[in-house]
This record gives sequence, structure tokens and C-alpha cells, in this order.
Amino acid sequence: MQQWLVRKGATSLDDLQLVEAAQPVPGPGEVLVRVRACSLNFRDQLIPLGRYMGGTVDRDTVPLSDGAGEVVAVGADVAGFAPGDRVAGAFFQNWSDGPAHPGAGPALGAPPATGMLQEFVVLPETGLVRVAQSLSYEEAACLPCAGVTAWNALMEGPRPVRAGESVLVLGTGGVSVLAAQIALAAGARVIATSSSDDKLERMRALGVTDLINYRSVPDWGSAAAQLAGGGIDHVVEVGGAGTLAQSIAAVGFAGEIALIGVLTREGDTSPHGLMFKGASIRGIFVGSVGMANRLNAFIDTHAIRPVIDRTFAFADALEAWRYQASAGLFGKVVIAL
Repeated sequence: MQQWLVRKGATSLDDLQLVEAAQPVPGPGEVLVRVRACSLNFRDQLIPLGRYMGGTVDRDTVPLSDGAGEVVAVGADVAGFAPGDRVAGAFFQNWSDGPAHPGAGPALGAPPATGMLQEFVVLPETGLVRVAQSLSYEEAACLPCAGVTAWNALMEGPRPVRAGESVLVLGTGGVSVLAAQIALAAGARVIATSSSDDKLERMRALGVTDLINYRSVPDWGSAAAQLAGGGIDHVVEVGGAGTLAQSIAAVGFAGEIALIGVLTREGDTSPHGLMFKGASIRGIFVGSVGMANRLNAFIDTHAIRPVIDRTFAFADALEAWRYQASAGLFGKVVIAL
């Protein structure tokens, strides 16, 4: 079989290579999956550049956490899956449900875990979920990281989004677009920001009616609060240090900021402004198998289709990386196998 590898010590995309490998065999409690599609996240840009968490990878590593495919064989003692089942990998392989915990890892696509960008992958039964019935493999591959992150941010906290509440999403990447779709399906009012009027019009086509170009409106946090009648109920904060101060300006009394982002690394990160509004910040690092299952059920119920910007062939994976890092990105980039 073929697989892509991020080579040990990688510091550039030149260290991504397509190689031949032996097809794995499932052991007890394991499942062999024929991968049909994968998608990229911002995290996947950092890993081959040697900028993810601990730095460069300490071994050759198959990249990408997000992939979907078909079960082709199961090992001894596997009861939950059978050949022919349509499945996706869970981002965290040992987080079944409940609160986050220190034993949730490993996370797919970074050492010590393998990733999904290979023709066949063996994963533990506990690290798989059935995909939404209404989705293609390409669409299902958009959800394990970005989709579960968006779901956790909006629906798994102490105050899940309710009809009539306001949700602010920043930009038009995978998490933000999926969060907008989930919030709209829940009956919320969505406000979206972007530096591109063309992308804002694409958000309008998804049903988002309140749009802010943050280049034209630098104080976009206050502008979003005014649109929402005084403050936002739920902010999906994907920007990081460079946008957090504006998100704090946007959030309303008793509102919540779901803190996800690492897209910007410098800025005002003081949470002091939350005190005056009784608002809170909740850290989000993807989510559990249970969250993925609840997301998939919600998607089937509400006929949500993840937005795929472009699809690349397996052999053209490097082009997928380059496009995903470009200013043209809207939604998700998929690699089909």
C-alpha cells in the first residue's frame, strides 16, 4: 500500500514523502480500515514545519487526524464494527466521553499515533466512530477535528446554544464554517467576520445574515455586540492571541467564549474584561468519541453538508497542503483516495 510520511525532524513541506509500506493487519481489539478520504486542519500545517506543540516529530509519522473509510477486516474480540461499516477515526483515541482528561491521547497524525493519510490504517475499536449516514466519505472526512471542535464549542458546554441566541464565528476556515452551520441548524443568529467580501457572501449563501469585514471595521468586536443587541451569547474564538481582546469586547453578559485558536500568537490576552460581564472562557481541544457520535446524529437530523472548498487526488497531497495554507481557503480541503 501507499502512505504519506512526515519524515523525522521535518521542518518543511519538502519533508513530506509518498512511500510504499506493508499493509497492516488488525490485532485483537483492532479494526482495519480502507481509507477513502482525508481532510486537512491548521494543525496539519504546523506538524511538517516542526512547529506543533513539542516541535519536530521524533519519528517518521503518517499525517492527518481526519479521515473516513470502510472497514475491511476486524481483529479478535471486536464487537462494535464489521466489514462494510463506514467509519471515521476519532481525533483522540482514548477519550470515549465525559470531560477532558490527561489520558485522552494519543491524537491521530502526531507521534506516537499514526495518521489517516494512507490507503489502509489499523485503529483500536475504541478509536472509531460510524459516520453520518447522509454524508459521502469526502464530507465525513471533514468532521473528526474541525467538526467535533465546532460541536464541542457550541453544544457540549454548560450552556449549549439555544434557538434565538447569537453566535459569532471568526473567519471562514473549517471550524468557523461548520460552527456557523451547526448554530444555524440550532436556530441561532450567526454573525460572521472575514477580511474578504467575497467570502462573506459565501457565508450569506449558507444562511448567515450578519456579516462584518474586519478590515473595514477594525473594532469588529463592538460591532458584533451591537448587531446582537448588546453582546454575543457564544463566541467561537479560533484566532488566538491576536483576536481574543476583540472577542472579549463582543461577548455579552453571562456569555461564553470557546477558546480554540492558535492562528495568531501575539496580542492582548488579558481576560480581565470578562469580569465586568460575568462572561467566561472555556478551553476547547477537539472532543470525545461521544461528541463525534452526537454531532453525526445532529448532521443527519438537520441535513448539514460540510463545505468542501477543493478536493485533491492522493498523489497531489502536497498541493492540498499549499492550497489549505492560502488566502483562498473557504471551509475544508479534502484528499480523496
